[in-house]
Amino acid sequence: MSERDVFEYALVRVVPRVERGEQFNAGVVVYCRAKSFVAARTHLDEAKLLALDPAADVPGIRAALGAVERICEGGAGAGQAERDDAGRRFRWLIAPRSTVVQPGPVHTGLTADPEAEVERLLGLLVR
Repeated sequence: MSERDVFEYALVRVVPRVERGEQFNAGVVVYCRAKSFVAARTHLDEAKLLALDPAADVPGIRAALGAVERICEGGAGAGQAERDDAGRRFRWLIAPRSTVVQPGPVHTGLTADPEAEVERLLGLLVR
């Protein structure tokens, strides 16, 4: 059996009208300290979004979800987080906020392949 490491993950949620509190999962962020790994994958269900808010800013929400992925990648696309380590980028992304795109609570698990975990969780909890 291959060695497994602890990982943390949080769902990325879209809350189209914050005052109503309705939300749906639109992505996942995975962090594995042992591997210095952080990654996010997102998937926006536009039909679900527009059912909850026909006037939703679809391009703006897509841009916010894209920013989550770019922050995880680091480098120039991550803005101010470009030089931060994986842990700092993860912690910044999971900080509570009251915006249309919000992180959910953090959960933990064990994995031998954090990259595969991102795809597994996206399929299981988002799509």
